[in-house]
Amino acid sequence: MSTIFNISDKIKLETSPDPFFLLDNYSGAAAAYSLRLLDSTYSGSAVRVRRASDNAEQDIAFANNELDTATLETFASGTNAFVTTWYDQSGNGFDITQTTAFKQPKIVSIGSTITDGTKPSVEFNNAQGLNTTANISNASNYYPFYVRSVAGGSGAYIWDSEIGRVLIERTNNSAYYDQTNSFEGSALTSSYRLIHMELNSTTGGKVYENGVNTQSGLAYAQYPMSSQTALGSRFDVDASYLTGKIQEFILYNTDQSSTRTGIETNINNFYSIY
Repeated sequence: MSTIFNISDKIKLETSPDPFFLLDNYSGAAAAYSLRLLDSTYSGSAVRVRRASDNAEQDIAFANNELDTATLETFASGTNAFVTTWYDQSGNGFDITQTTAFKQPKIVSIGSTITDGTKPSVEFNNAQGLNTTANISNASNYYPFYVRSVAGGSGAYIWDSEIGRVLIERTNNSAYYDQTNSFEGSALTSSYRLIHMELNSTTGGKVYENGVNTQSGLAYAQYPMSSQTALGSRFDVDASYLTGKIQEFILYNTDQSSTRTGIETNINNFYSIY
């Protein structure tokens, strides 16, 4: 009996999801961008970058489940490097890109990887944004989790959609969610934060900062997201932008209230935000 129990217990341990990989444990993301590996089965790269010295480009993968900064800095070779593509790890293929050089956010500055806290970060500087023309979601409700810091700029746009607008953050860091501009939340803390929002057209909107519910009972009525979307700017990348940094952005279109604390714990365990 003891032998049977030990074998069964070993099989259970081997088949349980690794707590490091967020998407192994909390699946169903509509889109997922990160500088760490989120899914143990994902075999693609984290980002594609362009170096300033000669405009050469290269995919940068993961090393030990984190961004391969050694390869990144070797490629950058003492100069700056910029993100041309941030790959979607959700399995849905919604990579976000930027082909215009001066609109590409920076990831290496003079040969050194840019960080926030202690981890690599993508830096947006009031002129950059990454886009997709794909229709990421036809849902009416959204549940994003993301890690960012905001320094200011003409607008703190984290995520925006052309149609069915979902402006996650905008000028003055205020949460703002409605296509008809009928709802605007109060300002969010601009410093290094893990932000989660529950944007539900039935139950209303909630905002969590570093695991704490800071706003709730907010009016929310959302049309399905469609057409062009952007990270770090307005969808057209010609209006308002983010001045700040993003390390991870995961968008769910199904209610995550029952898994929220687990997702937040997973993210905070890696980034040590609070």
